[in-house]
Amino acid sequence: MVDAMTQLTELASGDDPATGLRAARSLRELAERLETLQVERARSLGWSWQAIADALGVSRQAVHKKYGRRL
Repeated sequence: MVDAMTQLTELASGDDPATGLRAARSLRELAERLETLQVERARSLGWSWQAIADALGVSRQAVHKKYGRRL
């Protein structure tokens, strides 16, 4: 997985905008999946919405709005 992220990061910073934009999209999608996984894990371990929000650097309302209905 680290190799794939390294490759995507290199592609995202390359000279070809089409390749770079596709790589940036893939990195964004990966980050979203990882965030969702970790929010689910934190909630299952009893973390409050405020604790999760603090860890993500967003407001409690923002994290609850994004994930509250999913969980």
